[in-house]
Amino acid sequence: MELENIKLAFLLTALAGLATGIGSLLAFFTKTTNKKFLSIALGFSAGVMLYVSFLEIIPKGQESLVGELGENFGMLAAFAAFFAGLLFTAFIDWIVPSYENPHEIRLVEEMNEEQKEKHNKKKLMRMGLFSALAITIHNFPEGLVTFMAALEDPTLGIAIAIAVALHNIPEGIAVSVPIYYATGSRVKAFMYSFLSGLAEPIGALFGFFVLYNYLNELTFGLVFTAVAG
Repeated sequence: MELENIKLAFLLTALAGLATGIGSLLAFFTKTTNKKFLSIALGFSAGVMLYVSFLEIIPKGQESLVGELGENFGMLAAFAAFFAGLLFTAFIDWIVPSYENPHEIRLVEEMNEEQKEKHNKKKLMRMGLFSALAITIHNFPEGLVTFMAALEDPTLGIAIAIAVALHNIPEGIAVSVPIYYATGSRVKAFMYSFLSGLAEPIGALFGFFVLYNYLNELTFGLVFTAVAG
């Protein structure tokens, strides 16, 4: 692999992960939630993710696996990896309580009302930390696939990085808002949101230092189809 491709892969992964910081900044400088912005960002992100997954990542993964394992075993491996990724994501979503789930968007004004309740700061802090932990867990494979996609095909890597970045903006809001209202500190809120986004470049580092020497068509195929799921 060319050095320039490796540099680009790390850059794209870092930018995508640190988009959580944009969500933090947006949350700090608004007194009401811009539902239109959140809807457009999430809708566009979902559209790009679906397009990239089904028309780019899965076909590339299937092609790699079929080339290595043959038609029957290759398609079976792609099928198994896809549903393994799907079930893993569903498990993460299931173990996080819905009230503290970063995919359940919390409104800024709702948080503002909640901070007025007695003894509510502890609950808000717990929700923010839970959100940060959940986001950190699932940002790791996002970083891994962004890195590997950019190595395999820089155009695909850019598309995935954009989709992940848009996806991370509302997640940054989900982490920073409750922590801010629990602590009163913008610095702490931004720090936790920022740190949760760092899981993506960490995923890239894992791909480089652990998987890089083992990168082949089989590895690419399994990772691509699993993350598509």
